[in-house]
Amino acid sequence: MLKKERYQQFVSHFSDRQPNAETELHYNNPFQLLVAVILSAQCTDKRINQVTPALFQRFPNAKALAETTPDIVFDYIRSVSYPNNKAKHLVGMANILLNEFNNEVPSDVTQLQKMPGVGRKTANVIASVIYNAPAMAVDTHVFRVANRIGLTTGKTPLAVEKDLVKNLPEHTIHVAHHWLILHGRYICVARSPKCSICEITHFCKYFQKNSKITKIFSESDEPIK
Repeated sequence: MLKKERYQQFVSHFSDRQPNAETELHYNNPFQLLVAVILSAQCTDKRINQVTPALFQRFPNAKALAETTPDIVFDYIRSVSYPNNKAKHLVGMANILLNEFNNEVPSDVTQLQKMPGVGRKTANVIASVIYNAPAMAVDTHVFRVANRIGLTTGKTPLAVEKDLVKNLPEHTIHVAHHWLILHGRYICVARSPKCSICEITHFCKYFQKNSKITKIFSESDEPIK
């Protein structure tokens, strides 16, 4: 199957079945999403959603967060990964948001990355989720699934991002990020992908390759007549 055809089938399938796919992080405004995404680095969305209600109640906006200290923030996020660093990042982010961006979460990926704790992946999430920008955030799920399906052969997150942005229809990029994440989270899991219940095996390069290998071994086990 040609790469172009695989992309077409990918978009067609998920546009039909998950046209409104979205992040599983809970938030009510851009500030809250920014906080949640910073916290979600190397941590599950489920864990972040358990932590953020109390955090948002105590720090409902950037001003409240900027006026506190990392030690106080730490008490609210101690159960997430790397809480010390993330507490510092959140306070630093809030200060920059207030002083440099007039309390407005920027839409530009480069501008977003000026804040502590905001790398390219986080910036792309904010740009795509809040502003529907054609930005592709590549986390472990996106990287794994895009390579398995055959949408890319990129060896780095940046290479995968560029390949996906180049080949996906621009209007689908912001939602395709969620298609890949959700598929990787619930079906195409890291260790034992659930190919038996997957609906996209007909255009998945990983499945087709492994099916051929299984067939070869099965035929080699046939008794000699």
